[in-house]
Amino acid sequence: MYGDGAANQGQIAEAANMAALWKLPIAFICENNLYGMGTSNDRASANTNYYSKGDTIPGFKVDAQNILIVRETTKFTKDYCIKNGPLFVEYSTYRYHGHSMSDPGVTYRTRDEIKHVRDYRDPIMLCKHMLTENSWATEKELKELEKSIRQEIEADVAKLLNDPEPNFEDMYSNVTQSRPYIRGVTMDLTQHDYQTS
Repeated sequence: MYGDGAANQGQIAEAANMAALWKLPIAFICENNLYGMGTSNDRASANTNYYSKGDTIPGFKVDAQNILIVRETTKFTKDYCIKNGPLFVEYSTYRYHGHSMSDPGVTYRTRDEIKHVRDYRDPIMLCKHMLTENSWATEKELKELEKSIRQEIEADVAKLLNDPEPNFEDMYSNVTQSRPYIRGVTMDLTQHDYQTS
């Protein structure tokens, strides 16, 4: 996965070339939120159809604001790549906020544009609409679910804020390699036995 800003970088083309040459089961997924850091795509890319940059690798573009489309295309992409090799997928989405603290997000687009996307293409609102429109859930059920989720998040945040800071031994917890090798030092974390090699 990579963003639209990274789509023009050389390593994408190099990886795609190798994947096509060896028919590797790789999905190149571009998350296109229409803006790199501080500029729109059309000012940074000669070809803004990122799904078509694969040369010999096929690709397609979908609306990533719709969770059902994302689910189905993800299933298709997995099956396709396993059987046929690499594939380019461009997920069209939107970034509401600036890219970082140095990017307020409104110098290269208007507040009206952001509001329009929030009002008509917001993925949460689209999902709620699909659920109620198809009678998969009622408004009341969704409100109760949202309240329950908010309570879970608040409880998790409170727990995390009260958890102790991790110590050195925790650094390698749940890592598959039991004896990591770091800069010439072999460490057995269970015995605190450090040997230089």
